[in-house]
Amino acid sequence: MMKSAQVVKALAALAQPTRLAIYRLLVASGPEGVAAGQVAERLKVAPATLSFHFKTLSHAGLVDSRQDGRFVYYSANFAVMNGMVAYLTENCCGGNPDACKQTNINEN
Repeated sequence: MMKSAQVVKALAALAQPTRLAIYRLLVASGPEGVAAGQVAERLKVAPATLSFHFKTLSHAGLVDSRQDGRFVYYSANFAVMNGMVAYLTENCCGGNPDACKQTNINEN
């Protein structure tokens, strides 16, 4: 189980629109990840800016990277993501999982 300090660090890293967009793209891409250049293209983010955001997400444990030739691929760290969600929902609805399925939140 993640500790609260780890969750706070991860949530802080995601509390910025560009980093959140990067992370959502990586999550959607699955474990194979996406080359940094493709992320820059898809999200229209300058490479230097992208590097800064990847560093922040990496430092929070949310993304992993791997070198493949001259390309760097980034992928979401699904274990950390699932750990964060588990931490946030650990005591959801007083242990009544059926109550957790009901929501009053409107999606945008």
